[in-house]
Amino acid sequence: MMLGLHYNLTTESPAAFFLVGVPGLKSSHLWLAISLSVMYTVALLGNSLIMIVIWVDSTLQEPMYWFLCVLAAVDIAMASSVVPKMVNIFCLGDGSISFNSCFTQMYFVHAATAVETGLLLAMAFDRYIAICKPLHYKRILTRQVMLGMNMAITIRAIIFMTPLSWMVSHLPFCGSNVILHSYCEHIAVAQLTCADPMPSSLYSLIGSSIIVGSDVVFIAASYNLILRAVFGLSSKNAQLKALSTCGSHLGVMALTYLPGMASIYVAWLGKDLVPLHTQVLLADLYLVIPPTLNPIIYGLRTKQIRERIWVLLMHCL
Repeated sequence: MMLGLHYNLTTESPAAFFLVGVPGLKSSHLWLAISLSVMYTVALLGNSLIMIVIWVDSTLQEPMYWFLCVLAAVDIAMASSVVPKMVNIFCLGDGSISFNSCFTQMYFVHAATAVETGLLLAMAFDRYIAICKPLHYKRILTRQVMLGMNMAITIRAIIFMTPLSWMVSHLPFCGSNVILHSYCEHIAVAQLTCADPMPSSLYSLIGSSIIVGSDVVFIAASYNLILRAVFGLSSKNAQLKALSTCGSHLGVMALTYLPGMASIYVAWLGKDLVPLHTQVLLADLYLVIPPTLNPIIYGLRTKQIRERIWVLLMHCL
């Protein structure tokens, strides 16, 4: 615990930081550790099952399922970058994290969220082509196009995160090394510097708003066209089937965007109005709940995946 009381009086970077978990809720840390462990286990098993089923089943070799497979991999990476350390903090009180590990964690957490929102846009485009231009589906969404889309999504995340990580890591740290958070969230880390953290914080806010805002606009435009096409169908069964294929995607988008944007704007605009422990919990759950619920939503709402998972489980038993 002495590490958490260390103060660096020079402008050199500290050797390590100390994560406190959820400030003001130390008495609840054990329950948080249990809850996170359960959610993390569900996230690992659920997303791994989806990846395995899509990978081995030849009937699921379609763009929609490949995007879902990548999304599952990103969810595992995002949860794995924070949950094991959180559980360690909540159970053992071991919040020590090295300087390089802290910024590596920061990079992967924020880059993964940027990749995830890009994947949701790609999946909305996939649904638009499948419903509005079904005869051209295979011609438009070829393997080369899908690979290009995934590369563009990844490059966009790298372009966004590299300057932010560089800006924060090169700030002078000359005060406390105690981070009032459960992971190396960039605003919480930037507040420890003895320089003005506003440039990096403003860059993050503007960059996140542009990425998420543009993705949401294009997703909304896609679904506007999708709904027009669906309600133009003469058959009620066809309408219900088309809407069903989009229902799981809409649920996943709600889980991703609503708490994510709430976390960003509360940290910026509501920091004096919303208690710190609420801000930290919101940021923590935003990184854990979507990876936990995404495979459940897709598993329950997507008939093909649900049937293949059931067959796989029966085979294993």
